[in-house]
Amino acid sequence: MHDDHELVRLVGKLDLPAKVRLLAGGSVWHSCAEPLIGLRAMTFSDGPAGVRGPGWDERRTSLALPSPSALGATWDEDLVARLGGLLAAEARRKDVDVLLAPVLNLHRTPYGGRHFECFSEDPLLTARLGVAYVRGVQAGGVAATPKHFVANETETDRLTHDVRVGERALRELYLAPFETAVVEAGAWAVMSAYNQVNGHSMSESPLLTSPLKDEWGFDGPVVSDWGAVRTTVASAVSGQDLSMPGPWGPWGERLVAAVEAGEVPEAAVDDKVLRLLRLAARVGALEGASLAGEASSAELPDAVEGTSSVAWPDTDADSSSDADPNCDARLLREAVSASTVLLRNNGILPLAPGLRIAVIGPGATAARVQGGGSSGLYPSAENNLLDALTQRTETVHAPGPRIDDRPTPVNAPVLVRVLGADDEVLFREHRLTGRILETREVPGAEVLEISTALHVTKSGPWRLAVAGYGRLTLDVDGVRVLDVVQPLDTDDPAVKHLRPPHHDVEVSLAEGAEVEVVARRELGEDSGMASMLAADPPPAVHGEAEAVEAARSCDVAVVVVSTTDAIESEGRDRHTLALPGEQDALVRAVCAVNPNTVVVVNSGGPVLLPWRGQAAAVLLTWFPGQECGNGLADVLFGDREPGGRLPTTWPGEETDVPVKDYLPVAGTLPYDEDLDIGYRAWAKNDVAPAYWFGHGLGYTTWHYEEARVERDVVRVRVRNTGERAGREVVQVYLSRPDSAVARPRRWLAGFAAVTAGPGESVEAVVGISRRAISHWAGEWVVEPGAFTVLTGPNAGHTPLRLERENALLPW
Repeated sequence: MHDDHELVRLVGKLDLPAKVRLLAGGSVWHSCAEPLIGLRAMTFSDGPAGVRGPGWDERRTSLALPSPSALGATWDEDLVARLGGLLAAEARRKDVDVLLAPVLNLHRTPYGGRHFECFSEDPLLTARLGVAYVRGVQAGGVAATPKHFVANETETDRLTHDVRVGERALRELYLAPFETAVVEAGAWAVMSAYNQVNGHSMSESPLLTSPLKDEWGFDGPVVSDWGAVRTTVASAVSGQDLSMPGPWGPWGERLVAAVEAGEVPEAAVDDKVLRLLRLAARVGALEGASLAGEASSAELPDAVEGTSSVAWPDTDADSSSDADPNCDARLLREAVSASTVLLRNNGILPLAPGLRIAVIGPGATAARVQGGGSSGLYPSAENNLLDALTQRTETVHAPGPRIDDRPTPVNAPVLVRVLGADDEVLFREHRLTGRILETREVPGAEVLEISTALHVTKSGPWRLAVAGYGRLTLDVDGVRVLDVVQPLDTDDPAVKHLRPPHHDVEVSLAEGAEVEVVARRELGEDSGMASMLAADPPPAVHGEAEAVEAARSCDVAVVVVSTTDAIESEGRDRHTLALPGEQDALVRAVCAVNPNTVVVVNSGGPVLLPWRGQAAAVLLTWFPGQECGNGLADVLFGDREPGGRLPTTWPGEETDVPVKDYLPVAGTLPYDEDLDIGYRAWAKNDVAPAYWFGHGLGYTTWHYEEARVERDVVRVRVRNTGERAGREVVQVYLSRPDSAVARPRRWLAGFAAVTAGPGESVEAVVGISRRAISHWAGEWVVEPGAFTVLTGPNAGHTPLRLERENALLPW
């Protein structure tokens, strides 16, 4: 094993240009190699709901996990750790060294565009699940990279907006999960965010040094978000260590010159290289070095001081994608049921066998298994709810009205060609879809062309589209039907490289014909490779009437309602929580003719449910990953209990949402709500949401019998009063109404899950850490006196109440 003395020696073997070269990427997804010291390039990959591997190619599939908001709903550290082990195995299969995950930002408001990539609105729940995720990944020898450090809760103007947040809220809310990931889980890398905080771009922020490195003892590299380093000196003298991607960027020769001019100390460069070598040693990228396990897998202490222990997985034994794909599928299927939240149930669930079921909604056959943006990947397999239910009972399917008006990429083999001057073919390959996010980049490339033989299945006006930046053309059987120029009007990489604008045209085609469709785009400087050829047949008449008739004819109706990729995606925020299209009207109409209507909500974050009182049952399935159909069928038929509890509060009315200022104004975004986000804000405003943080029903009922405090532990006895075995997440909140400092009305201090059979009582042991009763006043301070201990199944219902003096303070 290399120790730091050996790593320092290796740094000393490099001259200044060689050291600086290591501090920027060698390519988009790789760091630089340095043969002189036995350093190979490290491979980075986006997460957090899978390991895509470098780049986007539909021929390189990946396991698709439930979204982090779904993992947040599990309240299950062991499950998240096992999924982390699965991610490590996937990374090793794809030769990935560094996974850019987990996301530890908070659900400050339900409008955040990347809400689905974050665990929760609560810092403690986020921290505990984040620890489990990091440990699970790093126990497999792959680096986890908690991101986006810090206060990156809004997508609008995300590259530049300046978050103005008080030091106490910064410490107690937004930094807290990162602190736990570093101090408790020993994260091997951290990613800095695009945004500014209190006037400093995060790649130049003093927070990268203090508290991250000096106070918390973080010894790995701070990796930039892609393109987030925009200066030379200001970022180099900060705690920023690795500028991605590369080899371009503001460091390189400019940083060498800055060091030689005395503007940046060479010692700062040496420290950055040392941190990079430490990471390389841990992931096995440094010849003869092995620091893997030093901070993660050698000893795995409890996730949070004072909490119950977690059984961490043997990732090599049971999580290898190469070893047992069926094992992977079982784990992903388990995660679906564990994250599904049952909001309401009049007794219809679980479904009895032999029922005839109307399955309604486009999401029943094409569910959203993942959110949009850089976390997207190509699932290795998918199953849908209609097929899963049809395997169990008689079904009738009605798609209902279409909710997404964007064009559909050609889902058939296409020919991709990269052309040079005079249409010289520089490169060609066959691909499986008309959505091309990357292909071979070759010198002299001027045009990207996508072509296919379109088999016309229905006569009428077909909608054809092409996407990208620059000049876009579309030809049908040699006739040009579209010729436009799309200017490059954004610097946001998520838009530029993943979701460029499209232009469409209607072309009348006859059934049975085969036409050649050719889309071209001129490749401009820094405009990315993203292009699309799309084709939609004349719209089918699948509306509300057909769905209502199907529901009327069946014993039970299951309606799947969904958001779209245009609503929940990186690079944009939401402006309404209403479901798109006519889905609310559809649900009401189905409920009116069939009282046994179960509504499945397929969204990554909160949406309005104005019909919730009319439905017999309401289930949240989030973005459930590739086992969505099988996992949800398990829940509907009672093979598994819906195990989820809300990781974020769901509003009943849009006007009631407490944190309304979620968009920057003139580049500034003040966090004026201070400590009161999520359920804390709802409690402060004395407004009841539709469903509180922590809410979730199982297939049994529970009675909270007794709570008592023993030093740093709250012991809660609960009884299963139903007829089935079940799992309950016992939650402990603290309150301090007479506090001398401003506090939330209540805050989560700990939780523990218990299981019991019918009629059985069981004791939950909930550890309460010193941090739960501390507040930040330049340092962590515990206010003497009594804290009120509130215990129950969610933040709005805590039937057991205790008041304790410093018996709660054993430290």
